[in-house]
Amino acid sequence: MLAAADPVWQEDDARPVEPGVHVVGRLSGAGAGRFYFSGRFEGAAVTACRRCLTEVTVPVSDDVHLLFAESDVDEADEDDVVLIPAGERELDLRPAVREEWLLAAPSFALCREDCRGLCPSCGADRNREACSCPPPSDPRWDGLRVARSADS
Repeated sequence: MLAAADPVWQEDDARPVEPGVHVVGRLSGAGAGRFYFSGRFEGAAVTACRRCLTEVTVPVSDDVHLLFAESDVDEADEDDVVLIPAGERELDLRPAVREEWLLAAPSFALCREDCRGLCPSCGADRNREACSCPPPSDPRWDGLRVARSADS
């Protein structure tokens, strides 16, 4: 279990809800100074709805396949290899699991499919209240609007 309050999480991370991220898997040797972790994590993240900014809890899960190599191994220059200090007696999976979690957590969540979002003029939550603001117009179309009204 990677706890939601663990110091591995950074301020802007898609943080997991309590109790945290459940991680299961198997760690095996993969040659001299190399280790392979194959497993899965599951949990839920708290994020903001992309339209109305309401807090949303979304499920997050993914399969994890990680290759750890001692820092002096030749293949350690590859991007998909997690470096560990040579001769290390314990392997800390937390930073690598955090990285995989961030890749799996949705970047854009919705509180519901029909979320109407915030009014761009007055900021009212259009899911809760109606506002009297006119619909926003895109200034890139102003030239076409002027030409069209001149034809009328």
